[in-house]
Amino acid sequence: MSNAKDVTDATFEADVLKSTKPVIVDFWAEWCGPCRMLSPILDDIAAEHSGKVDVVKLNVDDNPATAAQYGITSIPAVYVFKDGAVAATSIGAKPKQVIEQEFAEFLN
Repeated sequence: MSNAKDVTDATFEADVLKSTKPVIVDFWAEWCGPCRMLSPILDDIAAEHSGKVDVVKLNVDDNPATAAQYGITSIPAVYVFKDGAVAATSIGAKPKQVIEQEFAEFLN
């Protein structure tokens, strides 16, 4: 069971852009092997930092408008949104400790 909530083109604004805390968005697709490798890492981060950040997943195949709006051309792409804007990005599957270092200011 995933700790990350699924968001769509229709719910992105309410769930991500209007959130009162930082939101880590995993732009992914079902066919993407590295995305599947990254998913449990983001689930762990969601569970361990649930009070500080929200972690959500957006399937780029099912939600092309949001993916296009943010110029997603490579997946997995992990973006941190804070106050309705992109605050940090990470492209590609990386070990948990690397992601936690990249996004440390939002997790601590």
